[in-house]
Amino acid sequence: MATSVKQMLEAANAAVPKISPAQAREMIAKGNTLVVDIRDAPEVAASGKAAGAVHVSRGMLEFRADPESPYHDKNFAKDKNVILYCASGGRAALAGKMLKDLGYDKIFNMGGFKDWADSGGAVEK
Repeated sequence: MATSVKQMLEAANAAVPKISPAQAREMIAKGNTLVVDIRDAPEVAASGKAAGAVHVSRGMLEFRADPESPYHDKNFAKDKNVILYCASGGRAALAGKMLKDLGYDKIFNMGGFKDWADSGGAVEK
């Protein structure tokens, strides 16, 4: 049965809790939290990223997150909180759903980078 992007987003948003930048800062302060910017490289180059975030473009996320992959990024661990963001939250929701499918339990969607920056979140260029 074919699925539309709208249906995929609805399922992802139902599976991945949305948090505010303030909630994200609280989680980061407590530790054991990975923040992932899943925007494409030109987007990150133009605006910077949340301070301390790991940049993994959406297209490489599965390969970086799966411990069985030769491209695995050791920052990814299933016992960590993982906070995702993109430009507006759509890609972060879809990415979060995919990480849940890979066995990650503590996944959160912070929405868009602009939300982070506008709320006073630290940015690194």
